[in-house]
Amino acid sequence: MTTTDTGPKPGSEAAALLANVRTSGARLSSALYDILKNRLLEGRYAAGEKIVVESIRQEFGVSKQPVMDALRRLSSDKLVHIVPQVGCEVVSYAPREVEDFYTLFGGFEGTIAAVAASRRTEAQLLELDLISARVDALITSHDPVVRARGYRVHNREFHAAIHAMAHSRIMEETSQRMWDLSDFLINTTGITNPLSSALPDRQHDHHEITEAIRNRDAAAAREAMERHIVGTIAVIRDESNAQLPS
Repeated sequence: MTTTDTGPKPGSEAAALLANVRTSGARLSSALYDILKNRLLEGRYAAGEKIVVESIRQEFGVSKQPVMDALRRLSSDKLVHIVPQVGCEVVSYAPREVEDFYTLFGGFEGTIAAVAASRRTEAQLLELDLISARVDALITSHDPVVRARGYRVHNREFHAAIHAMAHSRIMEETSQRMWDLSDFLINTTGITNPLSSALPDRQHDHHEITEAIRNRDAAAAREAMERHIVGTIAVIRDESNAQLPS
């Protein structure tokens, strides 16, 4: 008689996080939500891909209820779509919807950058420079995987530092949700190592944004940030076209 291993493998991401649940008392559904959300933002699921509840349940060795609770939260985030009695799949956005999002997102981030330019402290500016230096270091890497993954992490750090400069909880929390959707849209396009090829241009934008904030030039900060965010549309389009079969 054979048995099926339905628990997480020792040393795996799932095992580590579920061990933290046991020791910290965090809710199991919240832990699953964090894991699945991170996978979605990293592009480990493709747009339109089916998410099989039973597979997740077996992977983590849990009951169906916490899995469904996590998926319902992801559905509220507009990252997955649940069809009753049918199943769950990763949301797929049309190109026009993606363009609309980045147009809206650019205006919002531009406003935050303008506010940050007038409210930032010298200590916060130093932190922004340190983060920017980490992105500069990525440009010298010839490994597209390192460039793509590193940029995703440090880019979020860069923009989070600017959000902190605005000293506005409403702006920061609202922007956090929009950045999650941005990462999701970029990493579910099917592009291999997204934004890797555009890293020098993206970092050039970062330097322009930083200098505008350093000079307390709210108008320039707003314009540079909005152009940077909206420019993501062209980057996605160019990289998608470059990876099409010839």
